[in-house]
Parts: sequence; C-alpha cells; structure tokens
Amino acid sequence: MIVNNLMIMLPSWLIIGAIAFLVSLLINRIPTDDLRWFFRLRRPDWLTFEFAIPFIWIFIFVSLILSASIIWDTDINIIKKAILMTLYLGLEVAILAYTRVMCAMRSLMIGVLIGGGGFLLGLFLAVLVFFTNKSALYLLIPYLLWSPIGTYVTWAMIPLNRDFI
Repeated sequence: MIVNNLMIMLPSWLIIGAIAFLVSLLINRIPTDDLRWFFRLRRPDWLTFEFAIPFIWIFIFVSLILSASIIWDTDINIIKKAILMTLYLGLEVAILAYTRVMCAMRSLMIGVLIGGGGFLLGLFLAVLVFFTNKSALYLLIPYLLWSPIGTYVTWAMIPLNRDFI
C-alpha cells in the first residue's frame, strides 16, 4: 500500500532516472587498470572536442530518461509499454557496456561493434516510439546523432593503436 502510494506521488522521470542511475552504478564500475589502458590510447589529431564528450553523454542520458518517461506516461497497452521500457533499459546497458567491455577486453574493435549495435538498437527503438509518441521520438535524436560519431571516433583510433584492435 505504501509502495503504491509512493509510486503515484513520484513523477515517472524521477523513478526512471533513479533506475538508470542504479544501472549505471552496477555496470560502469571500471577497474583502474582498464581505465589506465583507455587513457593511454592515442586519439586522432582532429579529436579536439574530447573534453565535451562527458557533457554530451549527460545530455543524451537526460534526453533518454525524459523520452522513456513520456512513453511511460503515454496511455498505451501495458505489453507495448513493457517492451519499450525493456528496449530503453537495453539501450542504456549497451551504452554503458561500450566502455566497460571494450576496456575489459582491451579491444577497440569490440567498442566499434558495441557502438554500432547500440545505434541499431536505438534506431529500432526510435521506429517503435515513432508510432507511439513524437515528443519521445524527438528526445531520442541526440543519441541517434551522437552514437555514429562516437563509434567513428573509436574506429578512427584503431590504426593509431594497432596493438589494441
């Protein structure tokens, strides 16, 4: 009874944001040696905006949380809602797995594959959201624009770091 009342009182964006934060805490625990490997990688000379990448990802995560909240608040079939929420969660896991798995395996190619797979998952989600709520779709656009850029940056790093393919 108390849990039901609490769920009704809390806005969906807060609940979804809290779930996203907890998932990120579970997945994004990157060992120091793996981070050290990542920061030693050579980057392309044209990558002058690397300082902005964390802020870009914060913006994208906020956009994804708001998009999922709009879908949650949309009056649709509970099965469709559950499928879409599962896809949002899967997209977050794919995004977080990029750094975690790439660093653990010390393979830029793995990063490219995860980045590309995440983009395809995001595109699939966007097609489903298109038929559900246009506002939620618009909030997926930052991810759909940035994901190929981030994946290309990783791809461009491969020739500079031949030992880490």
